[in-house]
Amino acid sequence: MKTRMGVLNMKVMMHPLLVHTHLRLLLVLITQTSIPVLSASSDDLSEATFFERRIRPLLLDHCQDCHGTLNEGMPHLPLLDSREAFVGDSALVVPGSPAESRLIQALENPTVLGNHPDWPKPMMIRQKQDLERWIQMGAPWPASPSEQRDANTDGNTSRPEGLHWSFRALVRPALPDVPDSFRIHNPIDRFVVQKLIQSDLPQADPAPSSTLIRRIYFDLLGLPPSPAVMRLWLDRMSRAKDAASEDQVVRDLIETLLAHPAYGERWARHWLDVARYSEVGGWTQDNRSNPKAFHYRDWVIQAFNQDLPFHQFVSYQIAGDLLANGTSVATGFFSLGPNYASDGGDPESIAQAKGETLDDRVDTFSRAFLGLTLSCARCHDHKFDPIPIEDYYSIAGVFNNTGEVEMPLVDHEIVQAYEAGRERIRNQEKVIKDLRDQSKKLSKEHQEEAKAHIESAEALLKVIKKEAPSKYEYAHVVQDKSNENMHVALRGDLLKKGELVPRRFLRILTQGERKPYVEGSGRRQLAESVVSPENPLSVRVFVNRIWMHHFGRALVRSPDNFGRLGEKPTHPELLDWLALEFAGSGGSVKHLHRLIMHSATYRSSSTPSEKGLKTDADNRLFWRMDPRRMDVETWRDALLSVTHELDASMGGPSQEDITQSARRTLYAKTSRNDPTASDRFLRLFNFPIPRASAAKRTQNIVPQQFLFMLNSPFMLERAQKLALSFEASSLSLEVRIDQLHETLFGRRAEQREVEHALSFLKDFEIEKEHELSAWAAYCQVLLCSNEFMFIR
Repeated sequence: MKTRMGVLNMKVMMHPLLVHTHLRLLLVLITQTSIPVLSASSDDLSEATFFERRIRPLLLDHCQDCHGTLNEGMPHLPLLDSREAFVGDSALVVPGSPAESRLIQALENPTVLGNHPDWPKPMMIRQKQDLERWIQMGAPWPASPSEQRDANTDGNTSRPEGLHWSFRALVRPALPDVPDSFRIHNPIDRFVVQKLIQSDLPQADPAPSSTLIRRIYFDLLGLPPSPAVMRLWLDRMSRAKDAASEDQVVRDLIETLLAHPAYGERWARHWLDVARYSEVGGWTQDNRSNPKAFHYRDWVIQAFNQDLPFHQFVSYQIAGDLLANGTSVATGFFSLGPNYASDGGDPESIAQAKGETLDDRVDTFSRAFLGLTLSCARCHDHKFDPIPIEDYYSIAGVFNNTGEVEMPLVDHEIVQAYEAGRERIRNQEKVIKDLRDQSKKLSKEHQEEAKAHIESAEALLKVIKKEAPSKYEYAHVVQDKSNENMHVALRGDLLKKGELVPRRFLRILTQGERKPYVEGSGRRQLAESVVSPENPLSVRVFVNRIWMHHFGRALVRSPDNFGRLGEKPTHPELLDWLALEFAGSGGSVKHLHRLIMHSATYRSSSTPSEKGLKTDADNRLFWRMDPRRMDVETWRDALLSVTHELDASMGGPSQEDITQSARRTLYAKTSRNDPTASDRFLRLFNFPIPRASAAKRTQNIVPQQFLFMLNSPFMLERAQKLALSFEASSLSLEVRIDQLHETLFGRRAEQREVEHALSFLKDFEIEKEHELSAWAAYCQVLLCSNEFMFIR
C-alpha cells in the first residue's frame, strides 16, 4: 500500500475515521449513482444510432448490389437484408465474436466465402473496426421500415393529437387543484404534487436552511459559500418572522447570485457540453487546431450573464454574422466542430470526409436546438421519426453553403499592417530561393560570392521577421460561401446524387407552405424557423435542459432526443407550462431559474423515505431532491475555493494543464481526440469527450478516481493549503475542527465527528516520516469525503 504518500497512506487507510469516510462515500455513491454500461461505439453512440450511422450504410454499399431485395439479376444469391440472414445458418456473423464471424474473416480473404469476388474497394480500417464493434455488441438490428411505417404517430394519423407528443403545438394546461395541506409556492408544485397524490406519495419536507443555501450556491455559481456568507444568510433566515419573510430571503439570495459574474461561467459550461466545445482536433483526419476558440466560450459566458433572450441566443449561434453587429463570434458553435480531411486524394475519400463534416453540423444543430436525431436520416428516411431523407439534405444544404473563416477582432489598419509584413517575408523568402537556384548554375569560383549574397539575404529576412507585426486577434466563425441547393446523397454517399432538394425547415415542424431558404446559405431563415412560435420543440428542449441541471434529472430524460426512441416526459403538462412561461418572459433564462428555484419542489429535502424508495426508486415523480455528485468542474473549483486559491479572473486563453492553474476549470484546454494534460484529469471524472454534442454527463465510479484523491500531487497540495490556516491558529482543536466543517460542508461539526477528528490527530502524531502533517492528512480525509462531493 505504500505509494506516493509513503507511510502516510498505510497509516491513513488503517485509521477508523478514514475507513469510515471512504466506505460511506463508496456505499452512498454506489447506491445513489447508477454505473452506466459503456457505449459499444467509439463515439459513445447508442446501439440503434451506431447501426444506422455506421453499419447500415456500410452494408448497403458493399452487399446490397448483389444481395439486396431490388436485385433481380442474380436470384441465386442469398438475400442479406435482415439480422437473421447474417446470423443464421450462414454464420456470416456470430454475435459477440468477431473472430468467429465469416464476414470479418472474409475482409482479409474473400475466398472464405467460396466464389465471392474481391471487394469492390479495400475496406477502410475504420469500417472494419465498426463491423467488429457491431458484432461485439451482439449485432443489433433496428426494426425494419415496414414495422415502423406509422412511427410518426401514436396510433392515430387523422388528428393533430395523433402526432408524437413532442411535435404537438404548445397548449397552456389548466393548473391542477391540490389540497391546501401541501406546500405550494408556484404552479410547478401543483403539477408535481398532482403526480404525488396519484401515487400516494407524501411531499418531502423543506431542506434545512444550510443545505438549501449550499445547493443554491452550487447550482447558480458552481462554487461553495464561504463560512461568513453562510452565516449571513442563515442569520437572515433565522430572523424571518413567517414563511413569507423566509421566502423573501431565499428570493434575495437567488437574485444576488444571478447577478454574480460567476453565474455565467457556471451555466456556460453546461451549454459548452451541448456545443461539443473543444480547441484541438488532434487526430489524423480531424487535426485542425482552434487556438482562438476561447472567444466563443467567453461569448457564451457573457450571454448568460446578460440574460440574452432565448431567440437571440439561438439565432446568433446559427447566423450571428448575418444578424446584429458583433455577434459573429457566436457562430463558433458550428465553426469549432470537426473538419474531417480525406485520408487520401481520391474522390471517394474526399466525399466521405465532406459528408462526415456536414453530418457533424446537422447532428449538432438538431440535437442542440430541436432535440431530434436528424443524422439518422442521412442514408434513408428516419426509421422512427417523421423525418424523410429529403429533410436531412434540406438542412445539410444550408451548411454545405457555409464555410469556416478567421474573423479579425481588430481595426482594418492592423490587419493590413500584418498582411504587409507577411508579404515582405514572402518576397524575401522568394529572393533567397532565387539566389540559391542561381548559385547552383554558377562555376566554383563564383559560388563563394553567391554564398555571401545568400547569407546577406537571410540576415535581412531575420530583420524583416523581427520587425513584422505579430498576428492580430481573431475568432473562428462561419460565413456564407454560396447559395445552392443540395442533392440527396444516395445511401449517404455524396458521389451518388439523387433528387435536388430545396433548403427549408423540417416538414413535421412546419405549418402550411414550406418556404425555401433563398438568402445566401439559408442560415438566417433557418434561425427564424428554429425560434418561430410555430416550432414547439426548441423551447421544450431548452427548458428541459435547465430543469435537468437544477434537479439532476430532466423531465424528458433523453434531453437530446424528443423523438420516438427518446423517453416521454414524466410531467408533460409541467413541461409545456414551463415552455410557455419561458416564451412569455421573452426567453429569459434567469426568469426560468426563478420559477424553478422558488418552487417548494426545488427547496425540498433530499432525505429518502421508505415509501418513496419502494414506490418510485428512480424519483421520476420528484418526491424528494436527488443528491447529486458534483461534476468535475464544480468539484475542482470548490477545492480551490475552500483553500482560498481560486483565481476568479474571467475570460481569455485556456490553460494547457488545468491542474497546474488556479483558474476555474471552465478555462481548461480540451481536445476531441488527442487528450491534453487537462483532458487526462477531466476525463477521469466523466468529462465528456467533445466529439459530438453531449446532452448530459455520464456518472460512473472507478478506482482511479479514488486513487487520484488519495495519491495525486494535486490533492496533496490542496490538503496542505487548507491545513495552513488551521495549524497556525491559536484556537482550541475543537473550535478549529468545527470551523473546518463549516468551511467544507456549510454546517457545524457533530460531537462524534469532533471525537473522531481528535482521535485521528492524536494517533497520527505518533507516527514519524509522514509526507503530510496530521492536520493536512485530516483535511485530505474531509476533502475526499462524500459530503463534500455531493450537492444535497
